[in-house]
Amino acid sequence: MAFIHDVLEAPSYGWKNAEGELSKPMPKQILKEFLSRLNVFSNKKNWLSFTSWLMILCLAPFLALFLFKYFTVYGLITAFVYSMVVMGTHGTIWYHRYCTHRAYKFKNNFWRFITQNLTLKIIPEEIYAISHHVHHALSDTPGDPYNAQGGFLYCFLADANHQPVNRNLSEKHFNRCVTLMKHTGVTTNTYAQYQKWGSIANPFYMIAGVIVNWAFWFAVFYLIGGMALACAIFGAAGIWAVGVRTFNYEGHGKGKDKRRNGVDHNRNDMSINQIWPGLVAGEWHNNHHLYPKSARSGFKPYQIDSAWYYIKFMSLIGAVSCYNDAKKQFYANYMSTTKKTETEPQLCPVVLNKVVPAKI
Repeated sequence: MAFIHDVLEAPSYGWKNAEGELSKPMPKQILKEFLSRLNVFSNKKNWLSFTSWLMILCLAPFLALFLFKYFTVYGLITAFVYSMVVMGTHGTIWYHRYCTHRAYKFKNNFWRFITQNLTLKIIPEEIYAISHHVHHALSDTPGDPYNAQGGFLYCFLADANHQPVNRNLSEKHFNRCVTLMKHTGVTTNTYAQYQKWGSIANPFYMIAGVIVNWAFWFAVFYLIGGMALACAIFGAAGIWAVGVRTFNYEGHGKGKDKRRNGVDHNRNDMSINQIWPGLVAGEWHNNHHLYPKSARSGFKPYQIDSAWYYIKFMSLIGAVSCYNDAKKQFYANYMSTTKKTETEPQLCPVVLNKVVPAKI
């Protein structure tokens, strides 16, 4: 388990206190850590966290222009749908079910590229995917990068404070991180470049990819609806980028046990199924923790799963070659009067280094 405990850069206040329990820093400590992690002048290895928050700052003027110059009810509705539904669903499809859990497999790199760039690119894959492996392995225990027991600010600023990859990995552990990222198409550093930049992702290709993505979508929205539409959607993307940072605090009961009998069947952590994230983004979080490699997490009839609908559609047109679906196992194990112990399905070809995440 050494890799899973060491792969992320520990904050200055540590993961554990002297008693071996979760270290719960004061807000002042969290903010101090946050500012230090964004300071590229003191350490250029902070570039990834800095870039992640810089993108949000760059979206703020678009939001201001929409609110004070181009505001319309139509624009507000468009912004709401784009931020809540489109970007929320894309986050589940791309970052969650593919980049981290490899719950499905694309037929080729073309369809992977299309899916990756369906919306404005704001969150670097590296920050999300590697830390999310740790989250599942250490959920609600010390070392979980967004442990809800640490409080709201602990989770909200986790992408800078707790999620970056350890900048002092051995070459062996660095290569394991590369393996975890290889299927995403992210251009990775060599070990020598990693020692210089402190990241798995190559900074040039990552930043260039964001610029091209933003330029393409701005042109599309401008041609469709002019500056008004472009500002509405770019501003909405910034709201989503801030709002998504609150999810894991809410999705794990705000640090309390809010699991409900008959609703939240996974009892290994404090994850809960929430109506709003489920309806707008297909994120039924307790179900997901129950079957993390499943391309579907909306198992019950009322559990709308827009991310699954996209994956299934892509499968029907041949863009997705295979996927894992745990719905039958869920009903057999948790909804049947005769409880079974079937394992999670593996519908994709059993090629461990291509479909199933590397053991960590």
